[in-house]
Amino acid sequence: MAALLEIKDLHAYYGKSHVLHGVDLQVGEGEIVSLLGRNGVGRSTTVKSTMGQVDVTGSIKFKGEEISGLKAFEIAYKGLGYVPENRDVFPTLTVEQNLILGEKNGKGAKKKPRWTLDDMYQMFPRLKERQHTAAGVLSGGEQQMLTLCRTLMGDPDLIMIDEPTEGLAPKIVDLVAEYLKALKNRGISILLVEQKLAIAMEISQRVYVMGHGAIVFEGTPDDLRANAAIRKEWLEV
Repeated sequence: MAALLEIKDLHAYYGKSHVLHGVDLQVGEGEIVSLLGRNGVGRSTTVKSTMGQVDVTGSIKFKGEEISGLKAFEIAYKGLGYVPENRDVFPTLTVEQNLILGEKNGKGAKKKPRWTLDDMYQMFPRLKERQHTAAGVLSGGEQQMLTLCRTLMGDPDLIMIDEPTEGLAPKIVDLVAEYLKALKNRGISILLVEQKLAIAMEISQRVYVMGHGAIVFEGTPDDLRANAAIRKEWLEV
């Protein structure tokens, strides 16, 4: 399988603080890969670094092209989407206005995007019901749906999603899992940062486990199920 995203020997810094220590990671075309680990081990920093938001050394290649050192908007135009953990919606704009802002226009835009407003509303009927509502008054689950959909409107080939199920009701968590599988079926690769082991194990083809800013395990969900020592040391509370 061709690597769409390939990270090698990635080191990241917040000022003088050295957070990532030589991370190697890749995501293939049409693949869901989960990045697991406890809070504070560097998972969010890994995706922020990939999106050009953190000072790094090392190599980050997307579609074979080095993107380390580019600005976030330049990386987005190349087809890399990012859904942050804090659900950044524009609170005073309506649901529909938020989605339209996500569309890729101008330089770097493809002729025909894969996704339309109707696609978003079909996938999440709740957003259609709330299309004229200000995003700031949506529930946490609705804001999560909106952030995911707004990123999709930019027509990414790979989407990095940071803790999409954090703080959501179990029913909405199941909906998000189905949504991620639907994206994969439409040819979009996913790098998922997730605390809920059950979801990651259900939908991923491969998993990485992080500890102290480094990758401590790489394999299939079955490999991780069979490795009690890794689970106990790096995942279980």
